[in-house]
Amino acid sequence: MTDEPALPVSTAWSLVLGLGVLWVVLGIWWGKKAQTSEGFMLAGRNVGISLGSATAMATWVTSNTTMVAPLLAFEKGIWGMLAYASASFGLMLFAPLAYRIRRLLPDGVTAGDFFRRRYGHAGWAVFLVITLVYSITWLVTMAIAGGKLLEALGGIDYVQGMTLILGVCVLYTLFGGLYAVIGTDFIQSLIILVGIVFIGFEALQHVNVQEVHSYLVAEQPALLDVMMPAALLAIFNNMLFGFGEVMHNNVWWSRAFAMREKVAPRAFFLSGVLWFPIPIAAGFLALCAGPLGVNVTDPGKVGPQVAEHVLGLAGLGSMAGVIILVVLFCSMASSIDSLLAATSDLLVRDIYEGVFGQHLNPEKFRPISATAIVVVSLIAWALALSEWSIDQVLFSAGALVASLIWPVIAGLFWRALNVPLVIVGIIAGCVTGLWAYFQIQPYTGALVGAAVSMVFTFAARWVGARPLGTLTD
Repeated sequence: MTDEPALPVSTAWSLVLGLGVLWVVLGIWWGKKAQTSEGFMLAGRNVGISLGSATAMATWVTSNTTMVAPLLAFEKGIWGMLAYASASFGLMLFAPLAYRIRRLLPDGVTAGDFFRRRYGHAGWAVFLVITLVYSITWLVTMAIAGGKLLEALGGIDYVQGMTLILGVCVLYTLFGGLYAVIGTDFIQSLIILVGIVFIGFEALQHVNVQEVHSYLVAEQPALLDVMMPAALLAIFNNMLFGFGEVMHNNVWWSRAFAMREKVAPRAFFLSGVLWFPIPIAAGFLALCAGPLGVNVTDPGKVGPQVAEHVLGLAGLGSMAGVIILVVLFCSMASSIDSLLAATSDLLVRDIYEGVFGQHLNPEKFRPISATAIVVVSLIAWALALSEWSIDQVLFSAGALVASLIWPVIAGLFWRALNVPLVIVGIIAGCVTGLWAYFQIQPYTGALVGAAVSMVFTFAARWVGARPLGTLTD
């Protein structure tokens, strides 16, 4: 990852087109099972432990894991490396919530069903605004990362690369729905795990942990400072960000609904355990940059840059670029397809049917769902043309998702709340969190949003509490 692409343009195009064709063919094949709306949106509610764990883990391994985790380690040291890994606790803690969700909403389709029944139309509307803004934001960061990485690794024009990866994911999601998403996620998760383990093994062949520690002590002691203020803020902010993202986003609720009732808790916990070491391994690569003598030209690409250097030392030559490109392509596709499916489900179920009151019969379902998927992808594509900073776009949404943590938990376990007070708390958390992000420090947005929302939610339990909308219990 020097100024010159790691791969010839022709090789890069061949790789991404080959992978694209593979995912589309598999999507068509798995899509044969999606004969009904429930099959298309929830894979028949019969997903087992292997596919369930793999799809959750693969979706959580985004380009942000392979790009932002090394960046945090490079800038914030040990705590920065662990800060991104702390997001795995969100998947682990969602495990018991997934069981509760299945018990309370056996017929649920989206996270919007929960908010509508528990918090009424006002709470439902606030949730829809937050989750759609965040989902589009997340999708935009994936598209931007895809375009930049294909340009850096293979010399593919940014717009062409970004369009290609979005187009591939749109195609197989259109054909197969959640069946295709989960099936391809399983294969992509295996590729990601094998690739990262291989790169990590090769890194340890050329520099050991003691050498990295000695270098940091001598040259960059601040990266070992366990009391670095920014790093401490980052670890707790990212942890709450992860909690909010998993607990509110339809990507995870749709998987909870799609898995068998007893499978869901185990699958989410296992996926969190499997995901936890991945950002640590990616962050360790960034800390190896100094001892290996890598000239980091762009901190945002430190992970792939060190990985390419390590694989080059292993004598792999141009194969280094191939391995990195395949792993990163899979990490992006596994998140983009999930976002497309989950966000389009919200548009169909909550907006088309819920807001506009349209009846979705079997004949209309596929065209309406296809339209929703295409609309979401076009919005993301248009916004990604600006090439915003990935970490700034993503972390600015931390206040929004963190403000939904306590309302979700309270709605699942408490039978009575002051609903207007909870809704005010969500809005106050979003506003104050965004203010803190822009005016105080970027790593305070989720902290402030979660704290303000928590105060209002706890107050709503004791001040003017009334029975919530009913769910099956």
